[in-house]
Amino acid sequence: MGDKTRPKRIFINDVDRYSSKHIAKFLSTCSAGESSEEGEEQTLASPPGEPAFQIVGTVSASPRDDKESFLLEQYTSPTRDELLERLLECDVVVYNISESGTQQQVEEATWAITALHAEGENFKSRKMFILVSTVMTWALSKAQNPDETDVLLTEEEFRRRRPHPNFKNHNNLEKLVLKLGRGKGTGLTGYVVASGLQYGKGENLFHYFFKVSWLLQFPKVPLFGEGTNYIPMIHVYDLGGVLQNIIELKPKSKYILAVDDSKNTLEDIVKMISVTLGRGKLNKVPEQEAIAMKAFKPEELDYLSINLRLDAFIIKDSFSLRWTSEAGMVENMESIVKEYKNTRQLLPIKISLVGPPAVGKTTVAEKLCSHYQIHHIRIKEVIEEKITQLEIVDEAEPEYVSEEVTAAARKQLEDFNKSMEMNAGRLADNLLVDILQEKLNSKPCRNQGFVLDGFPKTYEQAKLIFSDEDTENQEMMFKPVYNQKITPEHVFALNATDDFLTKRAQGLPQSVAEKMRYTQEEFVARLTRYRQLCTAEETLLDYFDELEIHPEHIEVTTGDSEYTDVMKKITEMAGIPKNYGPSPEEQEEEDRKKEEERKKKLAAEAAEKKRRNEAALAEMVAQYEEWQKNLSELQRQEYELLEARSLPLRNYLMKYVMPSLTEAMLDCSKIKPEDPVNFLAEHLLKNNQQGEQS
Repeated sequence: MGDKTRPKRIFINDVDRYSSKHIAKFLSTCSAGESSEEGEEQTLASPPGEPAFQIVGTVSASPRDDKESFLLEQYTSPTRDELLERLLECDVVVYNISESGTQQQVEEATWAITALHAEGENFKSRKMFILVSTVMTWALSKAQNPDETDVLLTEEEFRRRRPHPNFKNHNNLEKLVLKLGRGKGTGLTGYVVASGLQYGKGENLFHYFFKVSWLLQFPKVPLFGEGTNYIPMIHVYDLGGVLQNIIELKPKSKYILAVDDSKNTLEDIVKMISVTLGRGKLNKVPEQEAIAMKAFKPEELDYLSINLRLDAFIIKDSFSLRWTSEAGMVENMESIVKEYKNTRQLLPIKISLVGPPAVGKTTVAEKLCSHYQIHHIRIKEVIEEKITQLEIVDEAEPEYVSEEVTAAARKQLEDFNKSMEMNAGRLADNLLVDILQEKLNSKPCRNQGFVLDGFPKTYEQAKLIFSDEDTENQEMMFKPVYNQKITPEHVFALNATDDFLTKRAQGLPQSVAEKMRYTQEEFVARLTRYRQLCTAEETLLDYFDELEIHPEHIEVTTGDSEYTDVMKKITEMAGIPKNYGPSPEEQEEEDRKKEEERKKKLAAEAAEKKRRNEAALAEMVAQYEEWQKNLSELQRQEYELLEARSLPLRNYLMKYVMPSLTEAMLDCSKIKPEDPVNFLAEHLLKNNQQGEQS
């Protein structure tokens, strides 16, 4: 009884990859029988609302500490015997080879279906093997009548499918699964799902287009090739729904196409991504540029170059799918972009900095923009930018800009000039609000975020800028309704004493003070004006309090030019950056470069050490040779000196000593006395006495 009511155990390979991960997440959230139509018999015995599936999986990367919550068990690089043991414990085995053309995945899936088929006679209950393949096995398929160019291919023609040259192994594996999974004589049933190119939940294959659009990396988003090819697609969660229906309904058809209703070209897709996230413009470049720009790998370009229109009638007629994106990516781009931002945590950070003059708002704003990679909004610069844009449009040639656009730009410029003439060089609040709202609604600010530097200044200005236009809705609410897309999430009020601010302003060079309007008269007037606004009946900070965006007050008490303490407090409250870090590929490339630089540095240090050692050795050899040379010269000089000194002595010995000594030694040799020394002494003494007498 317990076995009948337990959730089905599903094995999925490579659950750390995009496709398998999201399929596993989807299946892990399914409740028993939820895909069935009302009135139909529930196919699972588990009570409605209970989890229908338990996910077991392998990961392709190294083990992680943070196991995904949907995994019951996770295996990293198991042996074939260990893997087979796990597969035999599962009710359903899903092998997903849809997003990779690697031979390793195909070989493992081939082994898995073969091994399970061999064990089929021993199964206590029927098992299901689902191969999630790709429409790339249909890439070269043609309609039966070549003259009919608009015909849609369906599952009924799957035996006529012709694969892309690089996906012949996928096609052979599909045939093997259909052959071994017929269920005759074994307890194994096999299904093949030919999946369209998958999208959604943060993106995978189409990620490059989303990223460059979100970052506004180029004036125009690159479109590689002509983009006129039709791409069969499916949302990755809808693919999960297809698998759920197969598991629960066990359809008679064993080959199933999994594509949505869209018939979009690559250009349609990239254009809509650019419109929704970027500037809305495309730049068609040759396909080869994708490799040169490192935008796509060759195998990824194979997917993007497919030109095929398919119609999946089985999932429409026989399945009960709760579609996430039935009409396709182009029709559902707003929700797809929302998924993309939430999944990748690419959420704009919106900050407002307020405070008195000279407190350091601009310096802190610049540091925050650098830290979070967001945009610095100063009202003066926004006005100047807008006027420059209008002047460019006004002066543009008619062939580039329509008369209506030129006339509208000229009218705006006239309004600006009139307003500044009437307000001593300043724009009226209504014009300031329009310009700032336009800036905050621009794609850069909407995508990455911004820091508002010292504006708005009053309650009324903030209300005009941030309040929602739906006044009827506002009257029904207990608090003001505001435009969440452009309203700051964090408000930081920097403050300091008047004495501190005055001394800081006085310490500036005259030229800087004049440029920043911090001269004695101007600074005192500005500081007084700010203090008056802070004591008004309704202040700027009151407005944010009403929205329950409570301002954080930070006291500036030191002259630290880096604002270390202030930055630390703000970043702790605002949180971590929600921007693009390096991609795994970019991180791998960066790590590789760092490793190469480290090795080069070590090699350079070793070479330098060797060079220094060789130089020191050469110097020692040279010094030794010089020392040897000097020693030889010294010995020669000493010899010559000794020779010179010994010459008079030699002459003296030869004249006075040697004759007597020679005679004595000759006599000694003849006589051979017992004591030769005594004989020589007596002989010399005797000769000496005879010489003295003579």
